[in-house]
Amino acid sequence: MVLFSNEVIADSGIQFGTSGARGLVEQFTPNACAAFAYAFIDGIKAEFDFKAVAVAIDNRPSSPAMAQATIRAIESMGYSAVYYGVVPTPALAYTAMQDNIPCIMITGSHIPFDRNGIKFYRPDGEITKADEQAIINTNVEFASLTTLPELIVNKKAGEYYAERYTSLFDKSLLVGKRIGIYEHSSAGRDIYQSLFESLGAAVISLERTNEFVPIDTEAVAEADKEKARDWSKEYDLDFIFSTDGDGDRPLVAGEDGEWLRGDILGLLCSKALAVEALAIPVSCNTIIFKSPEFKTVSLTKIGSPYVIAEFDNLAKQNKTVAGFEANGGYLLGSDVTVNNKVLKALPTRDAVLPALMLLSFAKQQNTSIKELVAALPSRFNHSDRIQNFATQKSLTLLTEGKENPEALLVRLGMKDVVVSNVDITDGLRISLSDSTIIHLRPSGNAPELRCYAEARDFETAKALVDSSLSTISQF
Repeated sequence: MVLFSNEVIADSGIQFGTSGARGLVEQFTPNACAAFAYAFIDGIKAEFDFKAVAVAIDNRPSSPAMAQATIRAIESMGYSAVYYGVVPTPALAYTAMQDNIPCIMITGSHIPFDRNGIKFYRPDGEITKADEQAIINTNVEFASLTTLPELIVNKKAGEYYAERYTSLFDKSLLVGKRIGIYEHSSAGRDIYQSLFESLGAAVISLERTNEFVPIDTEAVAEADKEKARDWSKEYDLDFIFSTDGDGDRPLVAGEDGEWLRGDILGLLCSKALAVEALAIPVSCNTIIFKSPEFKTVSLTKIGSPYVIAEFDNLAKQNKTVAGFEANGGYLLGSDVTVNNKVLKALPTRDAVLPALMLLSFAKQQNTSIKELVAALPSRFNHSDRIQNFATQKSLTLLTEGKENPEALLVRLGMKDVVVSNVDITDGLRISLSDSTIIHLRPSGNAPELRCYAEARDFETAKALVDSSLSTISQF
């Protein structure tokens, strides 16, 4: 049977979110996966010269079959497929960039278990929103898949990724440190222990499981917060490291077992790297925008493609450029020098770099991670989400809020508030006269409504998010 990629993609119901194509597992049929691969490769083959395409997956049970269909499509187009098995997304992207070939990552990142996704990378890095539209609109004719290939793992990507960081630091960097690694089902769990041990740390493996765990580093569950505090005391840990499902978003805790907000981690990493210019989503803590260490801080929509798109503008007047998101994923937009060694750009979310730079920064400053965080201006963020909340309901709510933000705040139970600014860069971000901020936004990856808040203390920010989401869920 002859199929057309744009028709198959449209009929599948799969859509691009903040980073990659996302949908229900049953929507990612072999032909749907093939259609995405055909359209992606067809769209870049005239611009880049390559003979192979790399593929990797996360630990979701549905990922291997999706990889098989993707690889069959790659081979049907006359290219070699290099399969790296289960590795972090940044490991796949970095290795493919060094080989100057495109790559495809099969992952749903942190979204619920019944969903999955696909991320695409050109030889020069993660695709843009324009590239996403090209994939959707490209019309490639292909034959319906009838057989799927055997998956044979090449271990090169995991090794390259680990070497990227072990070669950057002195082998004694973490001597005397006890580091816990919350492994769960992370795609990088077979890499992290040896990586930290090679830098001198004593590593304790924590809660490895064969059941997929959809860790969301931007809305950490209370149970995971309690786990970190308990582990820190039980094992006398100096640091806890974890990631989301595909290993591109970090989750780290200092000596007290308290998880750091991803944007605070990104801020400290950027200071340690002495980056000149930053691109960050509008949802990040406002202290970053006001930090005197950076020449320029550009605010973008939420999602790594938007952050990456801003790098070109920043690079025109700045030598070193980077970005990060509130989920902690760090994007290195230019080469930088660390310990008199060149660290090559990696313009996609990465979890290991910010973790190691934080540890290195604390050692250089001869202080604790807790003290580094405490020294920052007192502005606190919190975020959470309502799952299984129809996107249309979210959009209706935001439309109401844009037309009359004061009325929406009253519906949310807030009294005697004065709106000082309304930002619709991405969702609805309302600033109040007392400097408190509330930000509502439908997720780009799943039917969820996210709520972010910023205030002078954490308790106020958390209370605002909790009460807002509780009220909205009852609308």
